[in-house]
Amino acid sequence: MSKKPDQVVFNETEQKYDAALKPYATGVGAPKITTPDTTAWKNRNIDRVNKQVKAKYDELKLEFDKLMEQFEYNNLVYQAKFNFEPIVGETYQLYRDKEGQPFLSLILPNECNFDFVGTFRLNADTMWERLSM
Repeated sequence: MSKKPDQVVFNETEQKYDAALKPYATGVGAPKITTPDTTAWKNRNIDRVNKQVKAKYDELKLEFDKLMEQFEYNNLVYQAKFNFEPIVGETYQLYRDKEGQPFLSLILPNECNFDFVGTFRLNADTMWERLSM
C-alpha cells in the first residue's frame, strides 16, 4: 500500500476517496475552521448557575435550621416531667423547676411564679410546636 500525499483525502479503512463526505473542509483552499469564542457565554452561565445553587443552598439551610429548632424544642418538651397525657391540639406551658429541670403544666404563666420557658401546642403529628417564649 503506498502512502497518499497529505492533500489527498483517502479513507484507509474503506479504501476509497471520501473528501466530499467529510463534515469539515479538506482542501488547502477551503476556508479556515474556527471555533466560536464561548468564554462570555460560559462566564454568564457559570454566574447564573452559581447564583441558583447558592439560592437553593440558602433555602435548604433555612429549612434545616427550622427543622433543627423544631427537633430541639420537641426534645426539650418530651424530656420534661409531666404527670398527665397531653391531648393533641391542646396548649401547654413549659417551666423549669428549682433544679433547672423542665416540666410541663396546664397553669398559665400569669397564674404562677414558675420559671417560664415557653408555650407549646401538641399537633396532630404529636410534634410540639412552639407558640411563644
